[in-house]
Amino acid sequence: MAKVVVIGTGTVVVIGTGTMGIGIAAGFLAHGTDTVVLGRDQIKYESLTKAIQTCASTVHSRWPEFGGKLMIGNIDQWNDWTDTQFVIETVSERLDLKKAIFADLDRRVPTHIPIGSNSSGFPISAIAGDLPSAHRMFNTHYFMPAHIIPFVEIVMGEHSDPTLAQALCDLYRAHHKKPVLVKKDIPGFLANRIQHALMREALSPIENGIATPDDIDTAVRYSFGFRYAAVGPITQKEISGWEGMTLAAELIYPSLSNITAPPPCVTNLIKSGKTGITKGAGFKDWQPKAAAKIKQQYEERLKAAFDVLQLTPDEDPT
Repeated sequence: MAKVVVIGTGTVVVIGTGTMGIGIAAGFLAHGTDTVVLGRDQIKYESLTKAIQTCASTVHSRWPEFGGKLMIGNIDQWNDWTDTQFVIETVSERLDLKKAIFADLDRRVPTHIPIGSNSSGFPISAIAGDLPSAHRMFNTHYFMPAHIIPFVEIVMGEHSDPTLAQALCDLYRAHHKKPVLVKKDIPGFLANRIQHALMREALSPIENGIATPDDIDTAVRYSFGFRYAAVGPITQKEISGWEGMTLAAELIYPSLSNITAPPPCVTNLIKSGKTGITKGAGFKDWQPKAAAKIKQQYEERLKAAFDVLQLTPDEDPT
């Protein structure tokens, strides 16, 4: 195993020219880090500059003053790893494609440089396999929009080096992200497991005619979801006390949904092509004007939440 080095200043290389790649690159660029974005589509990757700079302005309006440079290149032709501190892959969710890219990076990238994958579904143990330098490979999973949402999961695989994983967490903290270290490569990692547990129960009353989709959104946004912007679920119960939670759990847990596949209320939508705003319909119909408005509100609210969290950073009261 190569000697582990502390990640410091240097270039971050982002592989992939889609929405996630743009947002991830913008997050690094906005904090003054030289950022390289690599792709294969000549027309596409040459048009990325404006999109990345626009996202960087959302993160910090004065980002050009911080000195970070943006470079765009072709992944098959790029061989300059000088001063590179981190490489992250953000390509389409195809295991064969990701495995091929990681095998190529294993050969081309110096072994002291960590490599991450933004895959939301494939474990890094499957992507990296038994590659010679699998010790420096991790899932580094963002949530969309990547330039606004602070959370990043650093997920260790079978061969991942824990010291290097901690160094990656430090790198993200230096870029004002909120990383968590997930020490075992479990399906869904951490946040998606919690999110899907919520979604399974949220869909159950819709399927059974107990509540509407709008009712579900209102219940989450203006009750516990409202509190979770201030503190997480564990701390919230530390504040309110675990006694009430456990008493309620004894009554509620036996009746919670335990289905092992998405319910018909969702699968029927998908079969009919109603997969959400991009298709013009989901649980409700979306006219272009209404779709544009809700997307704008969504991003504005995320920015407002981010600003509040930045003004009141988490501190250990002890």
